[in-house]
Amino acid sequence: MAEEAKKTPPLKKWPRVAKAGGKKACSVEGCKRPYRAKSYCFFHYKKWRQGELPHSRYRTCSKADCRAKTFKGGLCEKHHAETYKKEGAAAA
Repeated sequence: MAEEAKKTPPLKKWPRVAKAGGKKACSVEGCKRPYRAKSYCFFHYKKWRQGELPHSRYRTCSKADCRAKTFKGGLCEKHHAETYKKEGAAAA
């Protein structure tokens, strides 16, 4: 019986196959990898999900060089607090 338990077939892994059979390339300039989702290769799709590409997954802060997710009024939580804290202190 112990020998029968050892003879289990190996697990099959899902093949990572690009869409369109690898005929279409990633939409990022200079990248030749086949695309997998949203016209990005696996590498750029991961960067898109994390908000590191110019056209990100979610709306980003309107301040220069800030790629954080918006909180209110087109600003991230940090810049929103800075902007409206200054206005509230001036009014008081």
